Amino acid sequence: MTDDEHAWYDQDAGPLVRPYQVTRGRTKPVGPQLDLITLVVATGLQPHGLNPEYLRVLEVCAVPQSVAEISAKVGLALGVARVVISDLLERDFLMFRSRTISAMPDLEMLQRVLEGIRRL
Repeated sequence: MTDDEHAWYDQDAGPLVRPYQVTRGRTKPVGPQLDLITLVVATGLQPHGLNPEYLRVLEVCAVPQSVAEISAKVGLALGVARVVISDLLERDFLMFRSRTISAMPDLEMLQRVLEGIRRL
């Protein structure tokens, strides 16, 4: 095969950036634990000097998005997306709200519901 037959691959594939280059070799996010359903939204601060991947995350986060949605929409692996999101959180470009589900239901609330049902 000639060089011309392989040339299409590089042009059609576009620039390839390895995940470790996006995160500068880091594999673990700093700061809060970000699970798949953690909601993230841009704070509105004007970004400057950010890599394209970071800017794409900010664009997607104009409206609240989960970490899983951000990963899918930006096309980053979940681990890479978590590192990028944590970097943006640390620099106050993003804020988050974790949707945690308590392990035990509130017994007082359940008692009030039961009493309400009995009154029916």
